[in-house]
Amino acid sequence: MEILRIVLTVIMVLIGLALTVIILLQEGKSAGLSGAISGAAETYWGKNKGRSMEGKLEKATKYMVILFLILAVVLNLKWLN
Repeated sequence: MEILRIVLTVIMVLIGLALTVIILLQEGKSAGLSGAISGAAETYWGKNKGRSMEGKLEKATKYMVILFLILAVVLNLKWLN
């Protein structure tokens, strides 16, 4: 069980590092109220955001956070200690 714990810990550290890089690569969402009022959300890029690089980074962030949280729970289970 100790080997499994070490492997999962290493994976968790790597996911944490990857999350840091992915989050830093994302653009800020500082359009604010003026962008929403002027209709900036209804542009071509807003509609096809899932296909853009920013959309892919957001999806990767979401899935990696879920995996990170699952690993955190698994590593804190009593049977693994």
